[in-house]
Amino acid sequence: MSADLGIELDRSSPVPLYFQVAQQISDAIGRGDLAPGARLDNEIDLADRLGLSRPTVRQAIQYLVDKGLLVRKRGVGTQVVQGRVNRTVELTSLYDDLRRAGQEPATRVLALEPVPADGALAATLGVPDGTEVLRLERIRYAAGAPLALLHNWLPVGVAPLTAERLTERGLYELLRAAGVRMRVANQRMGARAATAAEARLLDERRGAPLLTMLRTTYDDQGRAVEHGSHVYRASHYSLEFTLIER
Repeated sequence: MSADLGIELDRSSPVPLYFQVAQQISDAIGRGDLAPGARLDNEIDLADRLGLSRPTVRQAIQYLVDKGLLVRKRGVGTQVVQGRVNRTVELTSLYDDLRRAGQEPATRVLALEPVPADGALAATLGVPDGTEVLRLERIRYAAGAPLALLHNWLPVGVAPLTAERLTERGLYELLRAAGVRMRVANQRMGARAATAAEARLLDERRGAPLLTMLRTTYDDQGRAVEHGSHVYRASHYSLEFTLIER
């Protein structure tokens, strides 16, 4: 990679060597010289080619990983990310947005089961405490890489859902097909570090930054039809807002 990109280092510059390497790799990604999915040389080979220590090269690569330009994959190595998902704030599902962006989504269903709704969840869905609701847990993939861990709770019977159908289609698409007319949602975004379990499922390191989303969606009669609690890889996902002056 370094030979092809012609990375040049100015050892007399006050700019740290790791940053010089990171900046030139970043520029190559921006120009398209390193395409999405392209693999980088391993740290040892790259350090040898540039005449740098391995910790310096590791620092440069980690800097780009933290910026969301590179991703480390077990058994594969370091690659240019497949493209960040920029999502507008609309009443759409992640599945809808990925398809609209030309990134064919894939889904792995981890759980589809009835559970009793506790006080807070029951209140959110507008059902009596202890009422049985449907719990979903899924991993959403884009370009073959895990993007989000999705948890949803729905009133039983709101739509005919199976693991097979949820693998093939998005939740909102299935709700619309069942005649559910979604009209409004309350949503709250946040951020936190990944737990060990989340990091394992999302192919991230423990403590990596995740975006969080809580959303409750209501139909045209004002009834809650689903409540979601999702986490997204911050290195692969962002939200876009349009602000209007009043």
